[in-house]
Amino acid sequence: MSDIDRSPGFGVYVHWPFCAAKCPYCDFNSHVRHQPVDQQRFVRAFAAEMALMRARTGPRAVTSIFFGGGTPSLMEPATVGAILESINRNWSVDDRAEITLEANPSSVEAERFRGYRDAGVNRVSLGVQALNDQDLRFLGRLHDVAEARRAIEIARSTFARLSFDLIYARPGQTPEAWGAELDEAIGLAADHLSLYQLTIEQGTPFFALHQAGKFAVPDPGHAAELYRLTQEVTAARGLPAYEISNHARPGAESRHNLIYWRYGEYVGVGPGAHGRFLENDARTVTIAERLPEKWCALVEENGHGIVDGEVLSRSQEADEFLLMGLRLAEGIDLARYEALAGRPLSQARISVLQGEHLVAPIGNSRLRATQAGMIVLDAVVADLAR
Repeated sequence: MSDIDRSPGFGVYVHWPFCAAKCPYCDFNSHVRHQPVDQQRFVRAFAAEMALMRARTGPRAVTSIFFGGGTPSLMEPATVGAILESINRNWSVDDRAEITLEANPSSVEAERFRGYRDAGVNRVSLGVQALNDQDLRFLGRLHDVAEARRAIEIARSTFARLSFDLIYARPGQTPEAWGAELDEAIGLAADHLSLYQLTIEQGTPFFALHQAGKFAVPDPGHAAELYRLTQEVTAARGLPAYEISNHARPGAESRHNLIYWRYGEYVGVGPGAHGRFLENDARTVTIAERLPEKWCALVEENGHGIVDGEVLSRSQEADEFLLMGLRLAEGIDLARYEALAGRPLSQARISVLQGEHLVAPIGNSRLRATQAGMIVLDAVVADLAR
């Protein structure tokens, strides 16, 4: 990755919490409603919460906006346009800002996509998840492979930038099968892929089914083999990993996600959204009410839906910086860690981890996790942070 610009930037995350159906593996803040959502009510609530956030952050130059969910592609283009207008009223949006909208293939329509583009969206992220129908059904997806391919085609013809997600390490998935699916995905991809291993999250239907022995996921050795295969195939095909689960052609990395991983600042608006930004020279965390209608009512009453948060200590900031930054192929700036923590990382611990081939220096100023280190990153971070 280029050394030209590693500044984290400032982002705005907008959470649209509604989905057509809840996927059995998903623990995100998403909700199914069988009656039409009052989108105008939510537009007003987003505008009110943003105004309060602007008062807290002061003037900032927004480099990235991300509509996540839920399923933001269930929003009308006019809703997206109105939210973008609110962001523009409150902050200065860079002319080159990345504006991403998440979409599910089952809700992709060419006309609606053109509407998003005309509203200002310039990048789309599609939740494809699998390229075979049997696994799509297992994952609870509403689309089939034919719809996924059509959605990718529409997105590629509408937006300059496109990403899509796949979930691997699915039950019974062999390296050969994943390799073939990954090869097809790279052929369909424009410039970015997000490739996540299936995880069983507590509180999801998959957790209960897995506990009951209804299905098994690959053991850690098999999962590591699939991870290594993923890195090899994507690198050979020109989409190397720039983060544990994210792959891009050079220059096409997700700028919004880089804000998180480079430990930048961002405002979160909407039900369940989190924010992290400097307020009075201290990094402040905001957490909004998760239930959509309750969040709306809180905003209407108080001007915001924030129900929790904290001001981080310097050591908490340093730990978060380490956890996020070591996910990146570019690693972390050692001087920035020292400035946050008030002390350098232990050279003795770095030497031990380096001897175990889990971390590697980049010149004299940066440290990265190796491919082996990425597989056990939580342990690496815990060791370094002691």
